[in-house]
Amino acid sequence: MIIDADVVTLSRLQFALTALYHFLFVPLTLGLVWILAIMESIYVMTGREVWKRMVQFWGVLFGINFAMGVATGVTMEFQFGMNWAYYSHYVGDIFGAPLAIEGLMAFFLEATLVGVFFMGWERISRIKHLLVTWFLALATSLSALWILIANAWMQHPVGAAFNPQTMRMEVTSFSKVFFNPVAQDKFVHTVSAGYVLGSMFVLSISAWYLLRGRNVDFAKRSMTVAASFGLAAALSVVVLGDASGYTVSLNQQMKMAAIEAMWHTEPAPAPFTLFGLPDEQQRTTRYAVRIPWVMGLIGTHSLDQTMPGVAELVDAAKGRIDNGVKAYDAMLTLRRNPGDAAAKAALAAHDQDLGYALLLKRYVDDPRQATPADIQKAADSTIPNVPVLFWSFRIMVACGFYFIALFALSFWKASRRRLDSQRWYLRLALWSLPLPWLAAELGWIVAEYGRQPWAIEGVLPTALGVSSVTAGQVLTSLGGFVLFYTALAVVDAVLMLKFARKGPDGLGIWPHAGSFQPPAAELGSFGEHHA
Repeated sequence: MIIDADVVTLSRLQFALTALYHFLFVPLTLGLVWILAIMESIYVMTGREVWKRMVQFWGVLFGINFAMGVATGVTMEFQFGMNWAYYSHYVGDIFGAPLAIEGLMAFFLEATLVGVFFMGWERISRIKHLLVTWFLALATSLSALWILIANAWMQHPVGAAFNPQTMRMEVTSFSKVFFNPVAQDKFVHTVSAGYVLGSMFVLSISAWYLLRGRNVDFAKRSMTVAASFGLAAALSVVVLGDASGYTVSLNQQMKMAAIEAMWHTEPAPAPFTLFGLPDEQQRTTRYAVRIPWVMGLIGTHSLDQTMPGVAELVDAAKGRIDNGVKAYDAMLTLRRNPGDAAAKAALAAHDQDLGYALLLKRYVDDPRQATPADIQKAADSTIPNVPVLFWSFRIMVACGFYFIALFALSFWKASRRRLDSQRWYLRLALWSLPLPWLAAELGWIVAEYGRQPWAIEGVLPTALGVSSVTAGQVLTSLGGFVLFYTALAVVDAVLMLKFARKGPDGLGIWPHAGSFQPPAAELGSFGEHHA
């Protein structure tokens, strides 16, 4: 079996680009819909028309983003058949189930509720429309849950076993797949990141209105909701990110070592490298600035547990490759003679390492014929790109702490009714808009790029999951996807900018005066400029 490196590289590039494009839209949908639910709840409780108009305006931007997310998400799934046919064959029984449930249980429900949300304002009562909005928010989270269950299984495969007769992974416990601890941590961390992005979206656009003296009361109310929700979400992201990091240190030790550029095992508790220049050739980190104990506390939640370094994990991988070759030999024996008791025993003893033997397929047709040099190359291939993970993680974390500071400042200013008192703050809020997207994309890079060389951690190497296609065919589809997704991104950006610049007054949702003055009865305890 000869693996075409160009096909693997191009297939990975295509899926990476389409996933990153798709994830431009997903977190905004996750976050913005909950802000709509909060605003509409205030409208129903107070009866103030101002809050209904706010929901309607932000709902327009939500609808544009939702449509683009659907368009990019549907086409992504085509790639499993186009570029990753063997992956789909090998693990389709497990990976396909959550995706199918997501489509049936969450996506169709979500799409239906979106229609009722936009068309139901004058057709159903306030309470019923509020319930639709809340169910829509729950449906978006439910959709994310099933997607992340599927993705988490790729990071930490549980509840499944290899069948040597069918040559496939098969489900043994769906409850273990559903309650995968990685899935639970990824879900809460990812949706919290979406809440941050949605909050920043509302905060930044509202700041733009205040800078121009437009829709002042609308903008202040919107910023107050965004500041409150965003602060809670930003704090949650950091706390839940710590939990996610702990599960990585348990189940994906090489990824954690690469994130930290920890080339050798450090005495417990390990330090955290605040800054450094990882050198993959020399396997060292130059100009490292380390903070004692911090990495050990994050990675092990203890003071006495060590975290293995890259070199030690490579040595461990060599041992697992040796055991995997034994499992590979037993598997082939069982294919010829299903009743061979010795082969069954050998496979049962080493089946957890079978995937490591498959790493040798990049270098030899038959893993049993691998030389020590082949085994060393296969073990070295388990090291992901350390500089990319090292800096992606640190930039993402820096963004996370920045969000806490910005939302805390915004919350303080909102509580004192000073949101428009300093233009430098409004400019800061406006220009912070791209940062949650940057952090979200870097998070996916850490999660997905850090898993390499595995499509399924420890089970199926990425290089073996590709379809039997040529590099030219993949390059053609890659070009088509890039053009299509870029066009959608441009359309989304143009529509968002167009409707944001028009504002609620330009869309007829808000009076054209610079500041909406609600009836005196509606001001209540909020005051003229309080949300």
